[in-house]
Amino acid sequence: MGRSLPLRRSATIWLLLSLAVIGLDQLTKAIVVDRLAPYVPHPVIPGVLNLTLAFNPGAAFSFLADQDGWQRWLFAALALVVSALLARWLRRIPRADWRAALPLALVIGGALGNLIDRLRSGHVTDFIQVYIGAWPFPSFNLADSAISVGAVLLLWFGWFGRGRGLRAEG
Repeated sequence: MGRSLPLRRSATIWLLLSLAVIGLDQLTKAIVVDRLAPYVPHPVIPGVLNLTLAFNPGAAFSFLADQDGWQRWLFAALALVVSALLARWLRRIPRADWRAALPLALVIGGALGNLIDRLRSGHVTDFIQVYIGAWPFPSFNLADSAISVGAVLLLWFGWFGRGRGLRAEG
């Protein structure tokens, strides 16, 4: 594995994007918790998009949500480990390599945004509910969106980046 670059040359500056994701995620969650009743849909685009306050003690698609609480600590530890590894990866890539830095920063911000929820209240606050036809997609939040977009970009740039980005220098 490559060596870390000096901070002034590494992509760690992209952690500012992670902080922005965390801030926006926590702000939107605070607003919906303050203004919406749990599990009551508020149509934004009828039949397509609702704001529906929900609480998920599990992971994506309510994975392990029915367990008795141990999953909170599993997912918290996972978020910390993944975020630390991705931050270390950022330290090893050049600052200008946005194709590697952008997805990593989004995933870190999303993981830490949901980690704050888990540590504060034992569950993740979700509020965006999208319908595909008559089928409601599981509710999600801005942190989940950042993780998903970051993961897709990471794959996209890895497959179609023609060898640029996603590798450590050194």
